[in-house]
Parts: sequence; C-alpha cells; structure tokens
Amino acid sequence: MIVDCAIYRHGHRTEGPEDLSDALDEARAAGGFVWIGLYEPSEREFDLVTEEFGLHPLAVEDALKAHQRPKLEVYDDSLFMVLKPVVYEPASDAVSAGEVMVFVGDCFVVTVRHGVASPLAAVRHRLEEEPEMLDKGPTAVLYAISDAIVDHYLEVATELQTDLDELEAEVFQPESGGSRNTAARIYTFKRQVMEFRRATGPLTLPLTRLAGTGPLGATVPFVHDKARPFFRDVGDHLTRVNESVEGLDRLVSDILSAHLAQMSVRQNDDMRKISSWAAMAAVPTMIAGIYGMNFQHMPELHWVWGYPAVILLMAALEMLLYRLFKGRGWL
Repeated sequence: MIVDCAIYRHGHRTEGPEDLSDALDEARAAGGFVWIGLYEPSEREFDLVTEEFGLHPLAVEDALKAHQRPKLEVYDDSLFMVLKPVVYEPASDAVSAGEVMVFVGDCFVVTVRHGVASPLAAVRHRLEEEPEMLDKGPTAVLYAISDAIVDHYLEVATELQTDLDELEAEVFQPESGGSRNTAARIYTFKRQVMEFRRATGPLTLPLTRLAGTGPLGATVPFVHDKARPFFRDVGDHLTRVNESVEGLDRLVSDILSAHLAQMSVRQNDDMRKISSWAAMAAVPTMIAGIYGMNFQHMPELHWVWGYPAVILLMAALEMLLYRLFKGRGWL
C-alpha cells in the first residue's frame, strides 16, 4: 500500500495529488520531485506506479518478491537499489533484516519497504527538516536512506560485540568453562553474524559505484557529481562495519573452538578419573577372585592370619594406587 506521497519543491513538502501521473507532471513543471513510499505492495497496487513512472519490469519483479541481495541496477530511466536494514532485538538477542528497494529517476523517488526493520519514516522526517539538503533532489534521498541504514549497522555491531563479550566470559569462566547450552548459544550467535553479513557485505560494490571510486562509478546516472563524496563517506562507514563483522566472525569461531577444546579436556579428565577408580577396584577384585577359586591346595588357605593379611594387602595396594593417581592429577 502507499503510505506516503509528496512533492518536494526547493526542499519543501507539498502534498501530492491522488493521480500519480499528475504528481509526476506537477513535480517536473515545478522543478522538484515526487517521493512515493510503499509498504509490501501487492502486484495490482504496484502496477499503477510501474505504468506511471516507467519502471523496469525486472526491477519491479525484485521489488515485489523481495528476498534480494543488496545491489545497484542501472536502467534507462531509473536506478534501482536494494538495501537490507537490520534491527537488533534485545529481548531475544537476535538480528532480523528487512528490505528497502529504492527507484531513483530524474524527478521521482519510489521506495518499497518489506519487513519491520526500516528507517524510512525517520529519514523522510529528518530530510524535511533540512530543506537545503532535500533541495538536491532524488540523489539526496538515496544518500540519506543509505546513510541511515549503514549508521544503524554500527549500532547493531556494537550490540553484537556486547553479546560476544558475554559469551566469551561464559566460556572462559574458571568454574566450569560454560554450561551444556553454551555450544548452542555460540552457534546461534554465529548464525546472527551470518545474517548480519548478508546485509552488509554485498552493499560494498553498490556504494563504490555511487561514490565513483569503482570501475563503473562514473557511468552511474541520476547521481549528482557533488553527491559522490557523501556516498564515499557512507562507504567508509560500511567498511568499518564489515571489518567489525569479520572480527566478530573470527572471534566467535575461536570461542567455539576453545569451548570444544575445553569440553574435550574435561572429557579426558573424566575418563582418567573413571580409569583410575576402575584400576583401584580391579586390585581387590583380582585378589578376591584368586582366593575364591576354591582349590584345596592353595598357599595360606588354612593359615590363621591369612584373611587379615589379604585385607591389609588390599588396603596397602589401594592406598598406593590412590597416592599414585592423586600425584599425577588423575583424581
């Protein structure tokens, strides 16, 4: 559905007419642009926008189906950019991603939002309070959306770093080295990092092209030359985010390896303890088994002190084995 439609002249908002074709003509006549925001539109709802603005059918298909990687496509009459805003949910320590598709033309911007993770309302409100920036046209809207999404990536990376510090403290605590659920928590956290990486990693190339620093950057239309340094700044922030994500991924892999190593060491300790107790139990069992064979002719079988001597021998051997295993740290 259409959640907002407005015409911006010289950085100031005027409500757009109900007819989209009239809004586009009015924006062109006034030297401004029209900005239409949609939320999870149906195919029928999007057909009117497609017809009036001449959007490419492949981009329209991507915008309707969602589940796209961040990318930038250049068509004859518009740019099409996909971004994945990410939100961190403190209650569940989970990362969830939405999708924002942006169509940019000479005098129009069409934004399509999927999911709850979206900063578009805040971006529109902030831009309307900065008419000088909004007067730069559709390029300013594309920059503001990219900047808001990437800046929020930094906040999410900080939250994930806090969770990782808690996991690290749990794994390396001296008492137990983590609970039985620690491995599951580490694996779940690694999945969150992977979800985060799917949003941030592929966005590098589109921002490089918009900034004009890549091999195809100079050929991107509908982007004002003076806006390229601003996209370059967003790209620098994204580089910081990607470095943080790489660091998180490496650290969580190291923590998982350390946890598994600790579990293996504890299992070896348990096996040594079990083996030690089994060895201590085997000595009296062996002696008792020998004297329980009921042969008539056996040494000390009819000796008066035979029973106390055997008991003392068993106790001495048990004490010797206990001190031996204790000294080696097996018990």
